[in-house]
Amino acid sequence: MSKPRELRRITVFTGSRHGNSDAYVQAVEAFAHALTDHGYGAVFGGGNVGLMGVLADTVLAAGGEVTGIMPEALTTAEIPHPNLTTLEIVPNMHVRKERMADLGDAFVALPGGAGTLEELFEAWTWQQLGIHEKPVALLNVAGFWDPLLAMIDHMAAQGFMRREFTEALIVETEPKALLAALSTWQPPKHPWKDPPTNRTELHSG
Repeated sequence: MSKPRELRRITVFTGSRHGNSDAYVQAVEAFAHALTDHGYGAVFGGGNVGLMGVLADTVLAAGGEVTGIMPEALTTAEIPHPNLTTLEIVPNMHVRKERMADLGDAFVALPGGAGTLEELFEAWTWQQLGIHEKPVALLNVAGFWDPLLAMIDHMAAQGFMRREFTEALIVETEPKALLAALSTWQPPKHPWKDPPTNRTELHSG
């Protein structure tokens, strides 16, 4: 049995709006409390708006560490959080995502919009390519991610994604279960690192 994964900071992707349900705010607050209960810091986009602001406020109020990374062009649109443990202003979105990836030991997507999806899929794609070996997870609040999960299953069924990669994506409905899954996660095998025994296996995803 492999030993638990060492986690210090969790990179969190979530929305710059609150959404149309109180369930989203409550879930982010619960996730933030779970982070601090485990002694984990949070890395996020640095904004003081929407669910991003809820995450930062809750972690900070519980005595936790929060690192924000914000590109200079968004400092007026997203409004940097004024009370973070650390706030880095970076030149552009590419550097933002790179820093968020470097600083976090795992990635978690909470409810959000197009930006959350873009960040999630970059982190997950890089995991599939073997660029990093960090877990990627969805907190499936009130079925928020169900349509996306159905699409992912469809892509795999149609032969565009290997099942070991879809199975490597952690999906949980409760924060504590999600954090537990992060600590025991093992990276998927990659066909180009572990050569297949036949050409059918090589081209099956």
